Amino acid sequence: MNTSEEKGRRTFLGWVTGVIAAVIGATVGIPLVGYTILPALKRREPEWTDVGPVDSLPFGIPKEMACIHTIADGWHKTTTKKSLWAVKDKTGAVMVYSPICTHLGCGYRWESEQQKFHCPCHHSFFSVDGKVLSGPAPRPLDTLPTKIKNGRLLVIYKEFKAGSAAKIEL
Repeated sequence: MNTSEEKGRRTFLGWVTGVIAAVIGATVGIPLVGYTILPALKRREPEWTDVGPVDSLPFGIPKEMACIHTIADGWHKTTTKKSLWAVKDKTGAVMVYSPICTHLGCGYRWESEQQKFHCPCHHSFFSVDGKVLSGPAPRPLDTLPTKIKNGRLLVIYKEFKAGSAAKIEL
């Protein structure tokens, strides 16, 4: 066997070995990268939460309701109980408000004798439809996405930046 023939065989075996190693590397590496990196790049889908029957809401009177909110972060799930305010108008449409005042993020409550929402921290007042009546609040109450399915009120719980005139989701 001459030297040029031996070099050709070695070159060929080197290429075959390289291709096999590349195929094995891609077979193992691509799923590994997909499993470890892609979940971090994927945005979480908002989750609809059942907060109760629509029939339990009185017309024109806000009702504080509980929202069990679950956040999945990898294998770890965190469940928190959040409150929100729901108001059903005469047509049956339901508005749901975030429980956080738009001024500095304090909690507010419904004052039934005054027929308005009141944030006791800095005395912002809001009407039943969420509009600012008085106080330092820079925007109306933040509304949450809602839908009614089989007589049940479903909500996507979100939080928004306080102190800003624009509604900015956190």
